[in-house]
Amino acid sequence: MNLALGRFGVMLGLGASVFGAVAIVVGLVQGRPALRRTSWWYAAFTFGGAAVAFVAMERALITRDFSVAYVARNGSSRTPPLYNFATLWAALEGSILLWAFVLSGYLIATVRKFRARLSDPLVGWALLTMFVVAAFFFALMATAANPFEHFAAPAGYDGPGPNPLLQNHPLMVIHPPVLYLGYVGFTVPFAFAVAALATGRLGEGWLVATRRWTLIAWGFLTLGIMLGAWWSYEVLGWGGYWAWDPVENASFLPWLTGTAYLHSVMVQERRGMLRVWNLSLVCATFALTILGTFLTRSGVLESVHAFSDSLIGPLLLAFFGVIVAVTCGLVAWRGPMLRSPGRIDAVRSREAAFLVNNLLFAAFAFVVLLGTVFPLIVESLNGERLTVGEPFFDTMAMPIGLALLFLMAVAPVLPWRKASTETLAERLHWPAWAGVAALVLSVVVGARGLAPLLGFTLGGFAAGAALRQVVLATRRQGWRGLVGRTNGGMIVHLGVILVGVALTASQSYSSERRVTLTEGESAVVSGHTVELVGIETEELEAHTETRALVRIDGGQVYAPAVQRFGNGTSTIGTPSVRTGLTEDVYLALLSDPEGGEVELRVIVQPLIVWLWTGGGLMFFGTFLAAFPGRRRDPLDPTSAPVPVEGTEVPDPEPEPALVGAEP
Repeated sequence: MNLALGRFGVMLGLGASVFGAVAIVVGLVQGRPALRRTSWWYAAFTFGGAAVAFVAMERALITRDFSVAYVARNGSSRTPPLYNFATLWAALEGSILLWAFVLSGYLIATVRKFRARLSDPLVGWALLTMFVVAAFFFALMATAANPFEHFAAPAGYDGPGPNPLLQNHPLMVIHPPVLYLGYVGFTVPFAFAVAALATGRLGEGWLVATRRWTLIAWGFLTLGIMLGAWWSYEVLGWGGYWAWDPVENASFLPWLTGTAYLHSVMVQERRGMLRVWNLSLVCATFALTILGTFLTRSGVLESVHAFSDSLIGPLLLAFFGVIVAVTCGLVAWRGPMLRSPGRIDAVRSREAAFLVNNLLFAAFAFVVLLGTVFPLIVESLNGERLTVGEPFFDTMAMPIGLALLFLMAVAPVLPWRKASTETLAERLHWPAWAGVAALVLSVVVGARGLAPLLGFTLGGFAAGAALRQVVLATRRQGWRGLVGRTNGGMIVHLGVILVGVALTASQSYSSERRVTLTEGESAVVSGHTVELVGIETEELEAHTETRALVRIDGGQVYAPAVQRFGNGTSTIGTPSVRTGLTEDVYLALLSDPEGGEVELRVIVQPLIVWLWTGGGLMFFGTFLAAFPGRRRDPLDPTSAPVPVEGTEVPDPEPEPALVGAEP
């Protein structure tokens, strides 16, 4: 039954998305708005098909239906219920099913949001793009990545279960779906960018119409990346949270271009500038999500995150190539219409700062992309295997990160068009003192080294600028002043600063030592005493776990462990962490305890908790920025321009009505 239900759902979703695209094409070509309005039904059937397939797979996993090949390869009667549910996205075919399910949800949400404008050609082209993307992923499930293949399970068969690394921490249940909400969410602004290029409506209406969609997608992608870093820290036992792993980079790349787009779009809304930048950035962001999907699911990478080799690699790479070719062609075609009606009047202006911001993020993305794909290119050409490791990424990323921190301090206080020296000095007075205070505090607590001290100083400088904006907003409007793009963005900035400071501190001042202890023996690491209290073993449903009971500083006992899955054929470690406001003490077993003796990795890292706090603050600020209250219809060319929240000083001359304007 699960096989039949799942196959029905996949074919229903594929048929609905294909016929939805055809209906919109015919409606656009023949000028039949009524036909375009039927997209609501096609979107509903597309979502229904994805939901049926999703439920069928979960039902197969829960009931251990090993006649479904995906369950036979990845399910097991020994897998705990929580991780059994998450097994749907633990391997290739299930992850494609999750992608299609999330995408179809975004599709029907888009149709519902713009249901009053389904006859508008701009909305029609956007929905056509989304139907085509949905059809591609349903077609993958119907062919190369079929999650509902039949398996002739022998009597008494039991599957191996998911990868042990994916069933020993609850973050595995949350991290992938949240990341997909971000990844797939960028389909909406991409679709409207294609629609704007196709219809020639290159004013600012499509930007405003997709602002919340972009912010929500970016917020989920940010949260997904942070949860992935937390999972790595809590599970892998190496004491780190970001290793520039190629598949980590695959999610970081669209985050970089998406962040640049969110900043750059404000210049176009306000001044009608950077149109080519914005179209290029939003198209690049979506294209990089497809490239990331290829890197993750094609088997070309050796990574803890990567899935096994499959036949869908060439299809994903071809789809990525089509996206790049089509979007570049559309931008080139509309090139003469993309000339900006405004220009940068002075270097000391907000629009100039955002342009520099774009250049820095583009450079950052290029560095990450180069370091990720260059080894693949070399291997494909001459068969040599190269590794681009952390030293390359850290060396290249550090100056860009410091420059971005400086811009985070200066850009928010710059007015549009031009800033006088007096205005700039007045607005940077308190942020500068905050930077000096951060430097002094860092030296007092023992921080040393030029790069870390510069990072702490710029972090204080940027935090001062963000807090200044927040204080001004709350003075005028109370706590309601925090809601809105400008002030919500300042909350995001504060989260970024916390993350940056935590990264700087943990990477610059961590200490590590390996110790071998017997019961009752202790060792001192960076001023902390670790004592082995005992060893215990427990038989659990899915694995056997051996724990070392370690007391830290004479207080609480922590239990780093080794877990053995599959009758001992697969062994992984599970670290244990004492978390504090100023530092973490990280314990990991390096081997299975033998003869009452354990070998421990002990790492002391400062400010780790502020890394997760900063990520949460970024997510919270994103949603403050995404919900600024009621607005007029952004796709109506007669609408008034959008007011800019939080602007401290009005412009010396009125802005032209750019929002929704036709070329």
